[in-house]
Amino acid sequence: MSSPNQNPDVIGRGVPNPSSLTPVEELNYEQARGELQEVVRILELGQMGLDESLTYWERGEALAKRCEEHLDGASQRIAKALGAEED
Repeated sequence: MSSPNQNPDVIGRGVPNPSSLTPVEELNYEQARGELQEVVRILELGQMGLDESLTYWERGEALAKRCEEHLDGASQRIAKALGAEED
C-alpha cells in the first residue's frame, strides 16, 4: 500500500513512469501544452540528476512536437477555410 505522499505515476525520485503517462500521440493541444508547461517548470527547478532530467527533456521534446503538429493542422484548416471563402 502506498503512503499518501507517494504518487503512483512517478517512480524513483521524480521520474515519470512511462506506463502511466498518456501517449503523446493521443493528447489534444491543450493537454500537450499543459503537460509541457509542467515539464518545463520541473526542469527549471534543476533538482534532478542527469538521467531524470533527460527523461523529462525527452518527454518535453515530444510534447513540443505534438503541439506544433496541432498548430500546423489548425493553420492548414484556416488556410483551407479562407481559400473556400474566396471561391
